[in-house]
Amino acid sequence: MAKTALITGASSGLGAEFARQLASRGMDLVLVARDGDALAALAQTLTAAHGVACEVLAADLLDPDALAAVAARVGDDAHPVDMLVNNAGFGLPLAFETNDLADEQRHLALHVSVPMTLMHAALPGMLARHRGRILNVASVAAFTPRSTYGAVKRWVVDFSRWANVAYRPRGVTVTAVCPGFTHTNFHERMGVAPGREGVPAWMWLDARDVVAAALRDTARGTAVSIPSLRYKALVALSRVLPDRVVVATASRGR
Repeated sequence: MAKTALITGASSGLGAEFARQLASRGMDLVLVARDGDALAALAQTLTAAHGVACEVLAADLLDPDALAAVAARVGDDAHPVDMLVNNAGFGLPLAFETNDLADEQRHLALHVSVPMTLMHAALPGMLARHRGRILNVASVAAFTPRSTYGAVKRWVVDFSRWANVAYRPRGVTVTAVCPGFTHTNFHERMGVAPGREGVPAWMWLDARDVVAAALRDTARGTAVSIPSLRYKALVALSRVLPDRVVVATASRGR
């Protein structure tokens, strides 16, 4: 029997790439995002290409009722979710003092409260079955601080590290994936045109490579996955440099 992965933020970017690569491995999918039309088109394409079942849940995860519905699907023992991919997210400008506070609160909720809620829904069933994978998309910003984005991603990394130690002996692994700048539509959604991000070409990663590395590390039960040697080196360097240098360097680009 095919196993099932539920992916949030699946309509584009890394979420859609996770869907493509997992479908190519024969996994059935539950695709979650706000854009129901984009999800339906992706589901149709993946079913046609790989013969997998694709369930579509159009949901704004910042709406309490919608989040509760997705959590109920995650915890549905009659149709178990074997892999949970917490990928939904968005970015804000780095100038915290001028950002709208309501936007910052939504940002905090989507990156912290939402994955915490869905993990809490997933774990009882996974632990009872003695198997499961949880993949939380974080960022190298967790190690090279970038305003509140770095702060929320640090929560994802630290909680994932703890959860992997706590639950791996019981058959459930938890991995925080920490990519650097990756070619997706993430910056366009922030209003930054392609090529205007202020990021050197050598720092960009390909979404296919990021997802492939993330899935390899998830299969190994790795707690923290940092795709690419260049970002592994940058993270290692950030641990020995003064904060003012790390923050200044991390502030490059949008």
